[in-house]
Amino acid sequence: MTWPAQRRTVGTLALAQVVGGIGNGAGLAVGALLIEDVTGSAGWAGLSVVAMTLGAAGFTIPLSNFAVHRGRRPALTAGWLGGALGAVTVVIGAELASLPLLLLGFLLFGSSTAANLQSRFAAADRAEPAAVGRSISLVVWATTIGSVAGPNLTGPGASVARALGIPELAGPQVFSAIAFTGAGLLTCLLLRPAPPARRAAAAPPPPRIAAALPHVRGTTAVAIASVALSHAVMVAVMALTPVHMSGHGASLSIIGFTISLHIAGMFALSPVFGWMTDRWGAEPTILMGQAVLILACGIAGTAGESNVQITVGLVLLGVGWSMSVIAGAALLTRSVDPEVRPLVQGFSDLTMNLAGAFGGLVAGVVVALWSFGALSGVAALLTLPVVAAILMASRPPARSLT
Repeated sequence: MTWPAQRRTVGTLALAQVVGGIGNGAGLAVGALLIEDVTGSAGWAGLSVVAMTLGAAGFTIPLSNFAVHRGRRPALTAGWLGGALGAVTVVIGAELASLPLLLLGFLLFGSSTAANLQSRFAAADRAEPAAVGRSISLVVWATTIGSVAGPNLTGPGASVARALGIPELAGPQVFSAIAFTGAGLLTCLLLRPAPPARRAAAAPPPPRIAAALPHVRGTTAVAIASVALSHAVMVAVMALTPVHMSGHGASLSIIGFTISLHIAGMFALSPVFGWMTDRWGAEPTILMGQAVLILACGIAGTAGESNVQITVGLVLLGVGWSMSVIAGAALLTRSVDPEVRPLVQGFSDLTMNLAGAFGGLVAGVVVALWSFGALSGVAALLTLPVVAAILMASRPPARSLT
């Protein structure tokens, strides 16, 4: 793909990320509070993130297969529109105080996350090898604008909810539905020329997920593990932060602002981390990300009732996630042949979302049994396998004594 065409592709993907990010941020800020409100228990609050990440995992492989056989444009469009349907379902579930409907809505909501994640790989499909990290990071960075604005719509969302006669916590989901629809339309209309795909007439039957497994070895396996475990750390701590803060009397505006800054940490510096990945290498960048995640867990876990300290911890949590995920995605992209790259990338996203679901599920249990501080400590331990894998992969092969 020529440079002007690649620039148009990245620009379109970035614009869709801005719009779709509003929806993700708005829904994320109140998901746990909606579940807590319906169930009456903080222990169940993590189910919102669990459902979202399981939904993202469930849509990852179908969207990857769709991208392989039909192209990135229809696959990403379908992902965004699926998220819009999920947001509408959440609103209905909140109105009926129905936990099953809420969980179904959050599962469908996860389709937007799958589209969000696959957009970064779409940006790298035809990038020059030396600029893979940069292309990925520019699309990731674009998410900052919408995702930071989204959580701050909790206040206006409550006003919209009152006007519509629905529960106040469901108001931000109305913005999510509109934003996801907009992102889908932008992708459908503007992603031209789209990253290429095989012709439908010549395409073989969609490969099963097992087809990716022979390619998950060595550097590729390290990249997938780094992304998945870093995501689990981030989701585990972030998922219960709104409930923890609400329990100490923080207002919806303060909670929304904290989540906004956390999302800014996730995305705002992504071009810097893309440059670091291209300049210094993916493995050192991943190790730095793990160090920041450990620091973030320590700060957030000892914050107590200090909203300022927990906000600092959440910002660093986003920064550590960003470093690890961008570098891990670049390492994966460079380690896999182009012919099977979308499928292996889809497997990576599946693993990432399942790890996030596990993190959200464990988060609710740990907080219900112990405390938010204990949760932060458990999350920090998940960085150790990543550090060990990177260091072992970086060791030079042993010299033969013969």
